[in-house]
Amino acid sequence: MNDTNPVRSVENVDLQRYLGLWFEIGRLPLRYEDDTAEDVTAEYSLREDGTVQVDNRCLDAEKTPTQAIGQADPDPEHAGRLRVTFLPEGLRWIPFTRADYWILKLDPEYRVALVGTPDRKYLWLLSRESQLEEAVKQAYLAEARSQGYELERWIETQQSGAKVTDEHLANSSR
Repeated sequence: MNDTNPVRSVENVDLQRYLGLWFEIGRLPLRYEDDTAEDVTAEYSLREDGTVQVDNRCLDAEKTPTQAIGQADPDPEHAGRLRVTFLPEGLRWIPFTRADYWILKLDPEYRVALVGTPDRKYLWLLSRESQLEEAVKQAYLAEARSQGYELERWIETQQSGAKVTDEHLANSSR
């Protein structure tokens, strides 16, 4: 990591406004993410204990609906930072199993967000709509580059505008 140019998260985030459905526009993927996944969404909702449920859904390489449920803990000292785990609920107590997800850029209307890990390995561009204007996309990617992210492995997510529903998931498990 370049200590002379540390990754910066946004200062202020209204978690209530951030909650809801986001479409993935592109990513620097995690090891376990399918490079060919389509119609990728992330839906954030507040849990009774104050943590955030993260419900990631997509169509995998075989066009099978898939889902990963995680939990995010907001950092009380940095509003633009979350600690996220996708381990099964019974294993979430294990130390060092949470990843840092920092909101790097967020438009004032909470319509577009750039989220990355502070080690610069992983990055996601999210939008409330399934498509994003090219100029807006390039402005957010320019922010990523300015914070030291290398985008050679950047994947543009194929989005049809559809969302994987609970019914899709139930039908695929039969």
